[in-house]
Amino acid sequence: MKKIIYSAAVVMVLIMSSSCKKWLDTQPRDGITRQGFWKTKEDIQAAVAGCYASLLAPPPGVNERSLIENIFVFGEIRADMIDPGPGALNDETDIFNVNITQSNSLSRWNAFYRTINFCNTVIDNAPSVREIDPTLSVEQLNAYLSEVLTLRSLMYFYLVKSYRDVPLKLTATTKDTDLQDLPKTSAAAILTQIVNDLKKAEAGAVTTFGNTVTDKGRVTKFTVNSVLADVYLWMDNYEGCIQECNKVINSQRFALQSAASSWYFNVFFNGSSIETVFEFNNKSSVSSPLFNALGRSPKRFLASSYLGSDVFIPDDVDPTRFYDIREEAFYRGSDLAVVKWGTDAVTFINWQVYRISDLMLMKAEALAETSRGAEALALIEEIRLKRGAVVATSQTVDPGDKDAISDYILAERAREFAFEGKRWYDLLRIAKRDNYKRLDLLLNIVAQTVNPALQQSAITKFRDVNSHYFPIHEAELFADPQLVQNPFYTK
Repeated sequence: MKKIIYSAAVVMVLIMSSSCKKWLDTQPRDGITRQGFWKTKEDIQAAVAGCYASLLAPPPGVNERSLIENIFVFGEIRADMIDPGPGALNDETDIFNVNITQSNSLSRWNAFYRTINFCNTVIDNAPSVREIDPTLSVEQLNAYLSEVLTLRSLMYFYLVKSYRDVPLKLTATTKDTDLQDLPKTSAAAILTQIVNDLKKAEAGAVTTFGNTVTDKGRVTKFTVNSVLADVYLWMDNYEGCIQECNKVINSQRFALQSAASSWYFNVFFNGSSIETVFEFNNKSSVSSPLFNALGRSPKRFLASSYLGSDVFIPDDVDPTRFYDIREEAFYRGSDLAVVKWGTDAVTFINWQVYRISDLMLMKAEALAETSRGAEALALIEEIRLKRGAVVATSQTVDPGDKDAISDYILAERAREFAFEGKRWYDLLRIAKRDNYKRLDLLLNIVAQTVNPALQQSAITKFRDVNSHYFPIHEAELFADPQLVQNPFYTK
């Protein structure tokens, strides 16, 4: 393992060692990667390991937020399950209060494009290795390419959900002559690219690497299916979503664990559980990027106080059971500390990207939208049973009422994926459906999150759908004259 991490670090240094000049500035000195690398299948393996390493932390000497912290912040700070803590930064408080400007440091996209460029570097250079190393088979090459195509797709999917229209770059920046100004590409075009890439990735992906830990921490066919299901749901392609979910669910390789004291330890702390489809897994080499935000005092983020009254409701039927198993594992009601990511251990890191429960609830959402509400409700109840969900959080829903089922799914996703960087995207996905028929979902969270003196202003902003996406940071606009600011932030 240490050798793999060291190889990954070497590749990352090669790819990153250059001065910053433009928005996609992740190039090495001219010629290093082609002339000194890309000669054996082991070089490809090390480069792919570098792509995974970039998911966990920025390269040595790069003082930026990690990708995991970005995913957490992007997916939670605009929603309703965290509040600013006593250590919240001014830029974070501004986002909580729906007061976002193009100078806000949290709107930087560097970490996503860094990983994209690592993936592009493999895609550009790996095929030529077959001309040099005869031991590299077509199947091995395609498997490596499927991994980086999927990681690149996942990064672009996060960008689309966060910014909507962004630059699309499908070739590597590895030397000065690769630098170029790029305009934004429409979200629709990027999503089409993602779907095409994931279909290609599925054809080359493996079903197993031969051991459980690797199967959870590297891209398999089931990872590809999971990302594609998520993308299809975002695109309102419900039949496509159901088909991809079924590929994972029907594989019988994944299962929900029953509610027990070992559940949290197995899934989140120890990791690589039977529930996990794909995780960013490294517990020995990289300090948790969320420790400073959630664990170190003064904490920058706290769990929202309304979770105890509205999300994890005490059970009035059986007074001996006060908690859904997920509540006590995810946050402390006494001080509202988020404990899900091991805030007592700096080296803890095991970020869950997709679990089988995610596939089940995505499928339930798609089923509800295709008039199969009874099937959707059955999936919700299966998860609730396994989690020991209390009677107080159950809902009696008409199987024909799509909106009511969506609300139930949102409530269950809030419990199941609390603090996993999914909440804002869940709200936005359902709110924007059918030409923003459910805009109320976003307007309603203002009362939970925004300073009362600023709530009316926040509601007015949220009524403009362009405000639901981040601005392009001013540094990127300065570096690339072809970039145009997102519409809401030009007023």
